[in-house]
Amino acid sequence: MTTSTTLAFALQRRQLALWLAALLALLLVSLTLAITLGPVRIAPQQAWLITAHEMGTRLGMDLQPGDWSPAQSQIVWRVRMPRVLLAALVGAGLALVGVAMQAMVRNPLADPYLLGVSSGASVGAVSVIAFGMLAFAGELALPLGAFGGALAACVAVYFLAYANGQLQATRLILGGVAIAYCLGGITSLIVLTADQRELANSVLTWTLGSLAGTRWDELGLPAGLLVIGAGLLLTQARALNALLSGEESAATLGVDTTRTRRWLFVLVSLVTGVLVALTGPIGFVGLIVPHVTRMLVGAEHRRVLPVAALVGAIFLVWVDVFSRIAFAPAEVPVGVITSLLGGPFFAWMLCRRNARERLVA
Repeated sequence: MTTSTTLAFALQRRQLALWLAALLALLLVSLTLAITLGPVRIAPQQAWLITAHEMGTRLGMDLQPGDWSPAQSQIVWRVRMPRVLLAALVGAGLALVGVAMQAMVRNPLADPYLLGVSSGASVGAVSVIAFGMLAFAGELALPLGAFGGALAACVAVYFLAYANGQLQATRLILGGVAIAYCLGGITSLIVLTADQRELANSVLTWTLGSLAGTRWDELGLPAGLLVIGAGLLLTQARALNALLSGEESAATLGVDTTRTRRWLFVLVSLVTGVLVALTGPIGFVGLIVPHVTRMLVGAEHRRVLPVAALVGAIFLVWVDVFSRIAFAPAEVPVGVITSLLGGPFFAWMLCRRNARERLVA
């Protein structure tokens, strides 16, 4: 390795460290402000003092309450804090899923929402709610049902897009849209034919993607899964780079593309299923964030994956803040806001891609 190459790698590592430090600081500021903003304004310092007091109390410390009211304590600890943390976890998870999907299918338009994976998870989750399926699994029934639906949708889209020994980009998008519409119809049919009237209202809000009513006990599973999933993807950064470069290049580099794609599909389905089970389908995060990240740090997945997770967390935290306060006292489901942002972004990407193809031609 030459001196210039060594210096280039050192510079890249330093730049990545600076990006991660800056984004971590921005995430901390975003979390703080998200907790303080709302109908009841709470000072940032007071919010963290309440948090520290509640955590100390649960650790068995005998702490005296500060100069805040019981209502302010409830708002910070039981309402806003778990919701904001779930927004960060879901944003990071969907961003990582988007990065992985775009690499393994070699399509910059890939996204769990567009390819029907979120719709499959919705069918699985709604089936569990409506028919009491997987009751033996207890609290894990909903995530397991969503995972099964997401995996089935992944497999269906994959086979629809696979032709002549390779994945076809056009067939992938069209197949994903077709699967998404079909599964969306199945979800609606289950809701409309169910005997429970309350189910229709709750599922309608859920299918729009909502973070409302988040509890502390709901954070453990997505947090653990995010850590494990991110770790696994980072160990496969080289394989993701190879998949993005094409089948022949990946084979030359010793990557078993079939095996790698299979377990990546399982991982993507698992993460998507758990997140959809908790929040409902939140679209376009996995489309927008990976592209923004590549504009910042390039296409190398050792850089893209950690940066995309932080950018996704920050993005969804602020989208949730907007959904809470922009139309107060009403609250708009966060999935509605991401769709309003993602639709124009998707159209812009299509126009940009068409312009590039005309230049090449």
